Parts: sequence; C-alpha cells; structure tokens
Amino acid sequence: MEKIILSVFLILILFPISSGFSAEYTDNRPTLSVVLTSDSPFVYKDDQGYTVVVGEVENTNKLTSVANVRIHVNFFDDVNSQPLDIVESGSMMKVIPPLGKSPYMIKSSSPNLDITQASVSLVGFNPAPSKSNNLSVEISDISLDHTLDFSGVLKNGAAPISNTTVYLVFYDNFVPSRIIGVSQVAIGDVKSNAITPFSFNEKIPTRSVGFKLFAESNVFYSNPIDVKIPTPSTKLVTISNVSVLDSEGKPLSEIKVGSTVKIQSESWIQFSADQKSNDTPYTYYVQIKQSGKTPFVEFLGQYDGSHIGVDKQFPSVDWIPENSGLFFIETFIWDRNNIPIADQGPIVLVLVN
Repeated sequence: MEKIILSVFLILILFPISSGFSAEYTDNRPTLSVVLTSDSPFVYKDDQGYTVVVGEVENTNKLTSVANVRIHVNFFDDVNSQPLDIVESGSMMKVIPPLGKSPYMIKSSSPNLDITQASVSLVGFNPAPSKSNNLSVEISDISLDHTLDFSGVLKNGAAPISNTTVYLVFYDNFVPSRIIGVSQVAIGDVKSNAITPFSFNEKIPTRSVGFKLFAESNVFYSNPIDVKIPTPSTKLVTISNVSVLDSEGKPLSEIKVGSTVKIQSESWIQFSADQKSNDTPYTYYVQIKQSGKTPFVEFLGQYDGSHIGVDKQFPSVDWIPENSGLFFIETFIWDRNNIPIADQGPIVLVLVN
C-alpha cells in the first residue's frame, strides 16, 4: 500500500490549528458497494496527544443497506515502513441506508508524538435489513461565537425506539468536501410520535464551512440536514446566559401554563476609541416560537434600556404561557433605529406543561 508522506513543515502550513498528516486509501476490489468518500481523510493531534483520523464512508448500493462496516488505520512515523500503531473500528452509524453516508472517527490507541501520518482502508461489511426513514431533526437559528451553539428537536415516528443518537458532522470547502469534526448526542429511548429536545455546543474547526445533522435509532433513521455556518459579524453588544426564571428570579425546573416566566439575558457593551457617547439606548426583544413543521410566534415582548459606559446589564421580559408544548426562546438587542447592535442570543428550548 502506498503512503503519501508530507513534511511536518508543509503540514503545519496546511493545517494551522493542529498537527496534520497525510493519509490514503487504496482498495483493489472494484465491486465493493462501500467506499471511502475521500482518499485524504482529515488527520490531527488532539489535546491529549492522540492521533485522530476523521472521514466518511458511503454505501453506493441503490437497494441494500449495510452494517458492520470495519475501517482499518495504520499509524506511521516518517522513518519506518512498519506502523507504530494499528487500530480497527467501525462507522458511527450502525446501519447505512442505500446511497447513504456515515462518518467515522478513529484515534490511536495511545498518545504518541512520533506519529506523523496514517493510512486508511476498508476491511469489510455485511448486508443488513433496512431501517425506516421515520426520524427527522429540526433546529432553530444558531448562535456563533467561538463555539457553535444551537438547540433542536428530534421527531419520532409511530413506534417506540431505543439507542437513539443525533450526529453533528463538520465539513470543509474541499471538493469533494472532507469531514473534519464529528460530535454526537445520545438520546436513548424515545416514545412513539414523541418530540425530544437536544442541544449542541461545540468548538468549530477553523476550516469548517458547514455541518450536517442527522439521527439514527435501533429501527429508524433520518435524512441529513445541511447547514452553512454563518460568518460572524462584529457587534457592539453581546448577549449571553439566557435564563428562564420565576417571578422571584429563581431558575425554573418546569413551566406551567398560566404561570409568570421571566426571560432574562446578560448583556455587555464594548466601546471604540471614537465612540461619540458612552450612553447607548437599546431595546431588548424576546421572541418565543412554538415548535412545529411551520413554527409560529407565540409571544413577542420588549424591554427598553440604556448601556452607560461598559456596564453589564440583565434585561428581562415577563411571559405568561397560554399553551402547552415545545417552544424556542430567541433574544435580540436593537438600537432605537431598529438596527441590530448584537448577534442573536443563544437559543433556549423550553417545554410548557
């Protein structure tokens, strides 16, 4: 098997956020219905010194699902032809549907700074009974700072499920794109026709331009949704720590229809040297949407305030829920000319009984 060997200097130029490596996949069986989507999977060192290989496999068969996909990784240094470490693992999805794709993430068995490259190959797979496409994932607007922060809901079909997982897959702008980061949230058991909330707060790989989100359970799976990562803009005010409190300012463990709920955020302002005034009037908006195929606005409230200097403030709006269900809370700060002076605050997902 050939190996593409790159110098550490060149690799550091190509991958400035981590130690990068070369990797290749070769397979002499042209009849395989499972393939690696890229012959250069993303390889990096994590904070503990492990070497991590991230990539994607594709089931090219139009009719048959596959399971037990096994992926073999050899880890090398720049000197020896024999691998320093060998690891075999599987794809993250247990069953890959026809023409479907699944990420994989495989790390070395121990931290080893001598590892500078890796080679990846497919070992095998088995045909499998197909799962039904009876799951769907839905997210609201995302908050982007140094991390990607968003909430969503998983909608189940007409049967109870178990071993349910939601996957988040970052990709870059290569053609074809490469998987450069993978995260997952375990949900577990879900009742039939249930709506289950989930959330992610992940460090965004520097080269990432978007992410895909999908789910799998023991019997169902979802189609992926593809989301482009918005380019963050520099704003005057920052919104953080959105809280749901009772009338006395204590965090709520549950929300009841007809009760008074306080939606509070933390906001702080930054000033430039040429700021004309240290007084910045603003309007804090709270918009609450009920989840559904076509989310509708349940409530819109506002609070008028003013930042003096670089003080930190805690604007809040009271809400009395009139209906039960799952709701997204969105927060905004605009100036008095109705121009946004802050990026939208973190999305909060609440359930009203």
